[in-house]
Amino acid sequence: MSGSLVSAGLVPAGPVSFLDGVRLVDHHCHSVVAGPLDRPGFEALLTEGAGPAPGTSSFDSALGFSVRRWCAPALDLPAHTAPDDYLARRAELGPDEVTRRFLGGAGVGAVLVDHGLAPDDLLPPPLLGAAAGASVGEIVRLEAVAEDVADAGVAAADYGDALVEAVTVRTTDGRRPVPVACKSVLAYRAGLDVDPTRPEPDEVQKAADGWLRRRAATGEPLRDPVLLRHGLWAGIDTGLPLQLHTGFGDADEDLHRSNPALLVGLARLVEPLGVPLMLLHCYPYHREAAWLAQVFSVVHVDVGLAVPYVGPRAATVIAELLELAPYGKVLYSSDAFGLPELHLLGALRFRSALGGLLEHLCATDELAPADAERVATMIGTDNARRVYGRMPV
Repeated sequence: MSGSLVSAGLVPAGPVSFLDGVRLVDHHCHSVVAGPLDRPGFEALLTEGAGPAPGTSSFDSALGFSVRRWCAPALDLPAHTAPDDYLARRAELGPDEVTRRFLGGAGVGAVLVDHGLAPDDLLPPPLLGAAAGASVGEIVRLEAVAEDVADAGVAAADYGDALVEAVTVRTTDGRRPVPVACKSVLAYRAGLDVDPTRPEPDEVQKAADGWLRRRAATGEPLRDPVLLRHGLWAGIDTGLPLQLHTGFGDADEDLHRSNPALLVGLARLVEPLGVPLMLLHCYPYHREAAWLAQVFSVVHVDVGLAVPYVGPRAATVIAELLELAPYGKVLYSSDAFGLPELHLLGALRFRSALGGLLEHLCATDELAPADAERVATMIGTDNARRVYGRMPV
């Protein structure tokens, strides 16, 4: 992190030296709202829920206080500024300038964007990258591709092959940002405790017949476990890294069915294939995820979504992940969505937490400073650049 951000009050003073100058690779994030936000709209994006409960405020949370402390200086406001003053200044600057300040301040060199969750009010990924001063790669969300195939009017007998073809096209399309990975939200749609094996074609056709009828009638999202598995294996067959949501998320998931330990069967099947499995977020099951990364060569982990949400406790979460996860298997992500503040806070908390941990390990002679520098660069950028081989420079 450049010293100018520290002196400007945009990052905590303290042991972040091991990440000085490291242009992070954010290996999983989303875009931000392109237009202005009123207070209810802003507060709705400060929580994974539907919004604050009546009579409460999303600002009264670890994330809300982090915004007031660490994001306010980026808007030329004093630290801990009041929410109304913060939002008034945000409106005064306008969304373009606010986005530029926060994404530029995150210090990222590349953003890998999941554009499968893409309301019309989000900034297109190329403009997100321009605001960050970063290259852009696309993460292909498998369930979104499947729903596009269904909506195109495919017959049940043709669905299986059509989905494979559509995934192949999306992961080789040179007209879009470089496709660098596939992603599944299996945890939301069915849970991670489904049969991990590749379904047979007749199973796919039978399941497709029912789902295509329901989708045509009611718009039902893809939730059928057989079809979700088919999509999962279509992604694996591309050879690209496969990102999997695990752990902390919104109310659409059953949290106990998003424990990454439930993916051990899939990891056993994928291990001989060498396709990287990228476990996203993981909290509060980050220790289970660390075990998977320890015992399977294809498994990699992050704690992206949790880091800004837990505020100053991010240092504890990252330290717990690194108790067991090999340093070469841990990556940085923000999982920022909607608010550009989350891009800044994700990077800020990560830099401070990892930098502080490495400083402590050096002070207790567990690591040599040269090794700490190497680990910081490894986790901040090099691991992602190695795993995502076709990542844009």
